[in-house]
Amino acid sequence: MTMSAGWYLRRLSRMGPQEVAGRVGDAARRRRWRSARPVSPSVSGARFTAVLPEGALAAVPPEAVKRLVAEADRLMYGHAEFFGVVRDDLVDPDWWHDPKTGRRAPFGYAFGVPYRDEDVVGDIKQIWEPSRHQYLTRLAAAYALTGDERYAERVAEHLRSWWAANPPLRGVHWISGIELGIRLLSWVWIRRLLDGWPGVFDLFEDNSVAVHQIWHHQRWLAAFPSRGSSANNHVIAEAAGQFAASCAFDWFPSSRRWRAGALKSLERHLRGNTFHSGLNRELATEYHGLVLELGLAAVAEADAAGVPLPPTVRIVLLRMTDALAAVVDNRLRPPRQGDADDGHGLMVDGAGTDRWGSLLATGDAVFGRLDWWPEVASTDVRTPLLAALIKPGAPTVRRPAARPAHFADAGLTILRGQGRAGEIWCRCDGGPHGFLSIAAHAHADALSVEVRHDGVDVLADPGTYCYHGQPEWRRYFRSTVGHNTLDLDGADQSESGGPFLWTRHARTEVLEAGADRWRAEHDGYRPAVHRRRVELNVETQKLTVVDEVDGPRRDMRLAFHLGPEVTAELSGTRALLAWTRDGEDRSAEIELPDRLTWQAHRGETEPPLGWYSAGFGRKEPATTLIGSGSADGAGEFTTVLRFLG
Repeated sequence: MTMSAGWYLRRLSRMGPQEVAGRVGDAARRRRWRSARPVSPSVSGARFTAVLPEGALAAVPPEAVKRLVAEADRLMYGHAEFFGVVRDDLVDPDWWHDPKTGRRAPFGYAFGVPYRDEDVVGDIKQIWEPSRHQYLTRLAAAYALTGDERYAERVAEHLRSWWAANPPLRGVHWISGIELGIRLLSWVWIRRLLDGWPGVFDLFEDNSVAVHQIWHHQRWLAAFPSRGSSANNHVIAEAAGQFAASCAFDWFPSSRRWRAGALKSLERHLRGNTFHSGLNRELATEYHGLVLELGLAAVAEADAAGVPLPPTVRIVLLRMTDALAAVVDNRLRPPRQGDADDGHGLMVDGAGTDRWGSLLATGDAVFGRLDWWPEVASTDVRTPLLAALIKPGAPTVRRPAARPAHFADAGLTILRGQGRAGEIWCRCDGGPHGFLSIAAHAHADALSVEVRHDGVDVLADPGTYCYHGQPEWRRYFRSTVGHNTLDLDGADQSESGGPFLWTRHARTEVLEAGADRWRAEHDGYRPAVHRRRVELNVETQKLTVVDEVDGPRRDMRLAFHLGPEVTAELSGTRALLAWTRDGEDRSAEIELPDRLTWQAHRGETEPPLGWYSAGFGRKEPATTLIGSGSADGAGEFTTVLRFLG
């Protein structure tokens, strides 16, 4: 049995009868489509009416326009970077080529392509990402803001090229629903942003190939929605893209039915994917951002088309925005928790735009900020464009009167305080292992902490780095030893069954959560129980972490991962930490438990240890302090981190 077949059988074992039946039906439908593809209806008199209101473009700040134009000019020269791979081939892209491995995906019936096999296809993320066409939304925005037709003409060239190279149901771009959904959303915004260009009608409404592609994308999404254990951020992207297209491209006999179905799915899954507190149930911060972007984009299309929305849609997005405002640090950086693949729902901005500041600025414009929100200036392109389409006003629901620190349903607690040289910010993880039965984007990080000083990662969450093709790195970045917590006998707290599958989930309980103190436990090493207490004393600039293992004697490792900007001098059980922030030298010392033997690791590969991933596809060496010894059920392991200035 191959690894992929074994992984799929293990995943099937996590599915309920209804999901299995749905997948069997999908397989039968794919077989029928293989022999007789659905035929798109003929369309006449198509018109695009979901244009930007007058004055929307004039509200974009000049500095945002400058960043966008610089980005658009780089793209015009063919230069881009996707997941750490610098490319110069976007003047005339090969939509099937992976520059990372040099491989080209095979052409054939979509559902027969082994897209997870890097030896056959290459790195599928490198192939998929340009075909989300979010770089084309940036070029289209550059045209809308400057009137320079070079940008519009390049967009048209690339769309025509993509449509010709990717006929319906052929090849890797017709495999994953999230790709089709995000691509549809991009096409809606491309059409909107090119509205003033003389060639736009010939590119979209009067182009049978474009109409054919738009219909097939929506037909595909209606037929093959993500189901059951896969109904995470993917199904929201599918529903948002389907809804946006059926609003803006309301050209087909099925448009009304597709719109109603997509809205029902979007509303259901926004609620299902979001805790009542507003945090995303995947407990993966970047997916919180992705879902929030997709939801706001869907609301914009509904308001532009005059389609009524269930009140719960706006309520969920409001709660998500308030939750984001609550958890960011003083530099507007949210936690680095769970998987992160740099996925965006809608992109119209240039490089260097603050994603989280942009989302909070949009939330301010659409819902109104609360007094405790951090200050955010709107310096992006997307915010004024979304705000021009979305009807302003917050739903009539109770919002937090003060900045929340503990999110009980998500098990996330933020301890923070203003130190002498900047904010001390600490995230404590006491939440569920992940979302749904497979917990696809979870990491084995129960009771981990993440500590920043004035926005600098001191005790860092190492990130994600990769999904496919490099299993040893995938295992490391989602492992227990890859996080600031402890493991027993070298095992993970939860049991992995594949790169997006956990077959056993550690259960965590928060025992205490206050303004400066947190305590929790988990049962991932049954019969042993790991308990942790974290205390923050702002006056003494001290963070104390106390670990206890209740159970029989076990080998133990306690890990503390430092951020890439932090250097460490380890001597016995004491380490002096140093870094620079805004040209000023900062330092701290960490006193480590003397019952353990401590070593510093950095940039090791066999096995991986001592790494930090700032973004998907990128990694760099960073120091990790590992204490080894044994836990015998007696006594505590106390770590003290003092900030010196």
